[in-house]
Amino acid sequence: MQPWYLLKSTRNIAEANIVKGLLQENDIPVQLLNKQDSSYLNFGDIEIYVPDYYKNVAENLLHKALLN
Repeated sequence: MQPWYLLKSTRNIAEANIVKGLLQENDIPVQLLNKQDSSYLNFGDIEIYVPDYYKNVAENLLHKALLN
């Protein structure tokens, strides 16, 4: 089993899905872990994970996307 790296944590499901799409477009495996409360969406986060060996590539890609 491969280790996963927590790339980003957010409370916005739309932001999480945009980041997920960006990573998938660049052939980086990604997993979302939604820890939000189903009744109160402002409690809990959505965590975005990538395989540990994609850590640097994913961070650079995300940083580059945020600059644009």
